[in-house]
Amino acid sequence: MYNPKVSIIIPFYNCPYVDHAIMSGLNQTYNNKEIILVNDGSDQYVEKLEPYMDQIIYIEKDNGGTASALNAGIKAASGDYISWLSSDDIHYREKTEKQIAFMTSKRIRCTCTNYHIMNHQSKIVRKYAGKSFATRDEFDQYVLKGINPIHGSSVIIQRNVFEQTGLFNEKLKYVQDFELWLKVMELETIVFLKEPLLLYRIHGRMGTRRNQEEIKKEKEMFLKEHLPAIRKRQINK
Repeated sequence: MYNPKVSIIIPFYNCPYVDHAIMSGLNQTYNNKEIILVNDGSDQYVEKLEPYMDQIIYIEKDNGGTASALNAGIKAASGDYISWLSSDDIHYREKTEKQIAFMTSKRIRCTCTNYHIMNHQSKIVRKYAGKSFATRDEFDQYVLKGINPIHGSSVIIQRNVFEQTGLFNEKLKYVQDFELWLKVMELETIVFLKEPLLLYRIHGRMGTRRNQEEIKKEKEMFLKEHLPAIRKRQINK
């Protein structure tokens, strides 16, 4: 049976929940994996890493944002597949095993999953929060509304996809994932799995809560750049 290696990359910047994320990565039922934690210049909660240092690959760098941390992890990865895990989120134990089994059996290079939303106390406050889409056209409809339907922490992507799309855009601090998914969808459909395999944490310290104005500006810039190509596809489909 094909048993590809999966690199689970955790970007970390001053997140009090990072130990929860590490444990969820280590506790995956899928055995052929490595956990790569990229410390993106943190000066808080670094002590939470100490119990796990002999079980993870640890990279330390100056603060450069999520895209730069993910790229550092991808460059250091030895896996055939890349899985992103935000430092405040939790992967269900069977997430990697189920996604890889599906992807390898169907020969799919990129999948994302449904997810539940939890609060700062790890209590689920909303179930099945993901948006499903089956085609590039459906994905484009979300993009045209300025909506990113894919949660980054739910994604597993075959590493060779980056040879065609390039890595995450480090000029974008908040919508770097949105841009990459659009590039991937230019190549093929990202398949959405309806089963929730991720717990997405919403809390007061998260960047999407604290930086709404910057996110809005980045999204406007991003959409201005990509909308013409999307509209052209819509006309020609």
